[in-house]
Amino acid sequence: MTKQCRTLLATMCLAIFSCGAYAQNKTVAIGYQAPLSGEHAQYGVLFRNSATLAIENFNKSGKLPGVTIQLKFEDSKSDAKEGVNIAKKFSDDQSIVAAIGDFSSGVSMAAAPVYAQNKLAQLSQTASHPDFVKISEYQFRNITTQAYEGPLIANWANANGAKKIAIVAIQNDWGQSVVKYFADAVKANGGEVTETEMFNPGTRDFRSILTKIARSNPDAIYLGSFYEDGSAFLQQKVQMGIKQQVYATSSLYEQKLLDLAGPAANNVYLSTTFLVESPEPHVQAFVKEYEGRYGSKPQMFAAQAFDATNIVLNSIVAAGGANATRAKVRDALAATKDFPGVTGITSFDPKTREPSKILTKLQIQNGKYVLLK
Repeated sequence: MTKQCRTLLATMCLAIFSCGAYAQNKTVAIGYQAPLSGEHAQYGVLFRNSATLAIENFNKSGKLPGVTIQLKFEDSKSDAKEGVNIAKKFSDDQSIVAAIGDFSSGVSMAAAPVYAQNKLAQLSQTASHPDFVKISEYQFRNITTQAYEGPLIANWANANGAKKIAIVAIQNDWGQSVVKYFADAVKANGGEVTETEMFNPGTRDFRSILTKIARSNPDAIYLGSFYEDGSAFLQQKVQMGIKQQVYATSSLYEQKLLDLAGPAANNVYLSTTFLVESPEPHVQAFVKEYEGRYGSKPQMFAAQAFDATNIVLNSIVAAGGANATRAKVRDALAATKDFPGVTGITSFDPKTREPSKILTKLQIQNGKYVLLK
């Protein structure tokens, strides 16, 4: 064989080897829709931060040799129409085998029929409206619903002697479910809802609402909000000399509430699925990595997103990795059992797709969230 032939043969072998190696490398994508602009942009940033950490760690782990998981993030602006458009875009992208999001129940539920029609599994890290997972067999969530949280807080307040309670909640699908399930539980305990006040997203002046509450003279107040409006409510409550105890939804477990509200946040009772001070090694590893990367400690919403992304990643592995299909990933999600996340152990009911989780009780004391036994 001549030198020229040997060179040609070597070149051909290299080309064949390279093509084979290229064929073995495959990109599998996860779509993530959440607000990166608008009223709730701060939460979308948290989701993107956590999802990015989870994806990068997974790709470094070697769990799926020859497969790279890609995160495709789209800004929903917390707008239902945008959410639907993103769901259509993700559904048309055949590299995407599952979608995560949206932030609010309203946007998540608007996008859900599109995902259902295209048989693409949708896992929301925060959509807690009870009807979300009822839309189709393709909707999942890894957060507890108001159907669970509301009665838990109502029973807690009742045990602490609060029989007459006023409810204040944001005017959206989630806020309406906050009111319904808490009010039903208060009445079931023989108590009374003295006042129900809804406020529009973006509200920062709660004086008229607080005036009505003061007139109804409740034993306690239940607040369903996020930290921006929650901090304003708590500050104005103190300024107006209203002394009633405040119970709140888990959405107020956020360091920025403490920063903005200051001493006005003290003594608020609430629950959470995630505790940043948890001694669990895997929780502390997440907290350390997140803080080192982004300069702040993760709170509940960041932790929810981290777990949601890892649950989907585990489902891709279970569905065959490079051979994963949308149908297989959906079935693997439904089969999720005892997932050891930073928000606790998560299992999905195979039929209802509701998560089994445990809420932790907290109280804000001296500017800190304190675990209550």
